[in-house]
Amino acid sequence: MKESGKVVIVLAGRHAGKKAIVVKSYDENATSEKFRFGHCLIAGIDKPARKITKSMSKAKIEKRTKMKPFIKYINVRHIMPTRYTVDMELKKVVSGSGEELSVSESKIEVKKTLKKIFEDRYLNQNSNVTSEKKAAGSNYFFQRLRF
Repeated sequence: MKESGKVVIVLAGRHAGKKAIVVKSYDENATSEKFRFGHCLIAGIDKPARKITKSMSKAKIEKRTKMKPFIKYINVRHIMPTRYTVDMELKKVVSGSGEELSVSESKIEVKKTLKKIFEDRYLNQNSNVTSEKKAAGSNYFFQRLRF
């Protein structure tokens, strides 16, 4: 199974081609009818931040670093793991077993906190990282996917 904090690429569905981070993974023999197969709870960036330069003002930089996150359950077969890991505290955002994601109002609140975490991390990518390996994962997560 995919470990928490692993950067993955979504292969199928609405967010195909987007990068995401595994928040929590569930084993193969799940008892729920909805999730009969192994699945993961992932959080990713639906609309990434745009490019910024040194000459831009603070207001323009703040405006261009806005992101739109997504969070969803996905089958393990529909994601491809990368070699990168990120040390973001995403498990604290989704507390318990994740029942709050079924209610739309609470899912909106979770997305707002994810947006805040992603934007703060994007602006301070290299300052609050414990190791070089985690810094590389964070940098990879925020880069555009190129083929």
